[in-house]
Amino acid sequence: MHDEPTRETERKRQVDLEGERVHWDQDMSYGQYLALETLLDCQHPVSDQHDEMLFIVIHQASELWMKLCLHEAHGAAEHIRQDNLRPAFKMLTRVARIQEQMIQAWEVLVTMTPADYMSFRDDLGQSSGFQSYQYRELEFLLGNKNARMIEAHRAHPGHYAHLKAVLQAPSLYDIVLQRLAARGFAIPASHLERDWAEPYTASPEVEAAWAEIYGDTAQHWDLYELAEKLVDLEYNFQKWRYSHMKTVERIIGYRRGTGGTAGVNYLVKALDLQFFPELWSVRTSL
Repeated sequence: MHDEPTRETERKRQVDLEGERVHWDQDMSYGQYLALETLLDCQHPVSDQHDEMLFIVIHQASELWMKLCLHEAHGAAEHIRQDNLRPAFKMLTRVARIQEQMIQAWEVLVTMTPADYMSFRDDLGQSSGFQSYQYRELEFLLGNKNARMIEAHRAHPGHYAHLKAVLQAPSLYDIVLQRLAARGFAIPASHLERDWAEPYTASPEVEAAWAEIYGDTAQHWDLYELAEKLVDLEYNFQKWRYSHMKTVERIIGYRRGTGGTAGVNYLVKALDLQFFPELWSVRTSL
């Protein structure tokens, strides 16, 4: 017959709270601060299929990460505009770390097989990630300007107006080039004042400015670091796009997307887009 456990043995099996000042009653609890009741009540599957919850949570989590990306990227743009680069570096680094989380999310989603997805796909109707207004804003902010893209949001006046404003404003890269000009680099006038809603066109003069920065990093260290932060951001964005494309290919093959795009074939086109073209071409010319 075993002896009854001693008090000391029981204490070793549990976290000892003696001496802790736990607030058992709170004016504001963890759940209240994070609005968890609201947040955790946002998952409403429209089918009775088990895997639909995974699909919803992954996309909602990605939208939350995108919200933080936008918060940080807009903040970085404002600091760059003010020639206050060190805080911008921290914010751009944070965006890159967030992007890593978003890339990893595809690894969770691919645990869903084609049969799993097809069991509820028809219940999604015409809803599609193509209609993500936060993703569109992020692309516009980074410089992938395409006015036709906002038409998917015309039924939602608030989102439509906000996207139109971001479309017509300088992108992050436009602001960076304005900063280079203010530092004395020969950025052409065509790239300092233009129709910001139009797609960016690469410039030999801009590449030459980056070549000067990369050629003397000691003299231009903060601008060199800024350039590499931008490269990190675009590099991760391309990895996200590629992972998205391969995930779609793995789950639905070459079916047309629920939003009406060509699915994988449409996503492949996006892999050729660049936000900061001279930061890539300058590597060949150095």
